[in-house]
Amino acid sequence: MDSITQPGTYRLGDRQVRRIGYGAMQLAGPGVFGPPRDPEAARRVLREAVAGGVNHIDTSDFYGPHLTNRLIRDALSPYPDDLVIVTKVGARRGEDASWLPAFSPAEIVQAVHDNLRNLGLSAMEVVNLRCMFAVHGPAEGSVAPQLEALAGLQRQGLVRHIGLSNATPRQVAEARGICAIACVQNLYNLAHRDDDALIDELARDGIAYVPFFPLGGFQPLQSAALASVAEEVGATAMQVALAWLLRRSPNILLIPGTSSPAHLRENLDAGALVLPAGAMARLDGIGRG
Repeated sequence: MDSITQPGTYRLGDRQVRRIGYGAMQLAGPGVFGPPRDPEAARRVLREAVAGGVNHIDTSDFYGPHLTNRLIRDALSPYPDDLVIVTKVGARRGEDASWLPAFSPAEIVQAVHDNLRNLGLSAMEVVNLRCMFAVHGPAEGSVAPQLEALAGLQRQGLVRHIGLSNATPRQVAEARGICAIACVQNLYNLAHRDDDALIDELARDGIAYVPFFPLGGFQPLQSAALASVAEEVGATAMQVALAWLLRRSPNILLIPGTSSPAHLRENLDAGALVLPAGAMARLDGIGRG
């Protein structure tokens, strides 16, 4: 059995996707800003991801900005029937590469149209609303006006499913009272476990949870316990970190990103990694330390 198929699939909206997907964030230039050094290499990674069995790609039009979505369109359009492309809206990039809110209902609507145009799609399968009450982390605030704007686009057929990103549990609860929520995409990994209770709640209700920065993001995960387990099972530390997430809960969908074909293959191969119960217990302790 191929490694990417071993963890199985999970529902994303009304589609079933493999639990290891691909995050396109790293395809842009340094700091997720500007063009990649080698655009053809970026397109090659996208093609290799799909050829390797990936049918869930996470992106946003504020990566680049605009450039990552155009790379996806150039590399993969016309898209395979089973490919689910998920985007997020709610932010924009400043000319100095800063991350800025673009969170008014009008900006949300414009961002969806920008994603559709640059990806070459007539409708987005899933649009995640990135909550921008604080730029670099979750903060409280009502998401009702933004979700109502997305729900309007959903009624027009431009958005099929709605999700949340960078959201607090209270915002998730508010959102679920406004519209159906297909997924929640938050910071979560071995060392950052604030969403443990939320993951379990969503799993009970059949809602996908998509951890961003599953490998630590701009500060890769480092732990003596992680390194020790990796040596014992004959894998890289990053493969172990991904395998732990797959074991953590069946509703977790992974979107590790890379611009390297070799790292892409390593990420996909994590699906075949078996972690013994003792190793899982030691890894669980990392986030509780």
